[in-house]
Amino acid sequence: MAVPKQRTSKAKRDKRRSHDALGAPGMSVCPQCSAPKLPHRVCPSCGSYKGRTIVETDED
Repeated sequence: MAVPKQRTSKAKRDKRRSHDALGAPGMSVCPQCSAPKLPHRVCPSCGSYKGRTIVETDED
């Protein structure tokens, strides 16, 4: 069975993990209400998708 000959240092371990952090999700702007929304999803504020109203929302 393969066993490491030397212990991996904290610096080496952390350099390897430097690209594992999560970034912010890419947001787009709703063409109907100009609110930020995730792409390819129904707008949570106005309920529209591709110019059509999909979900009825209570806008006060």
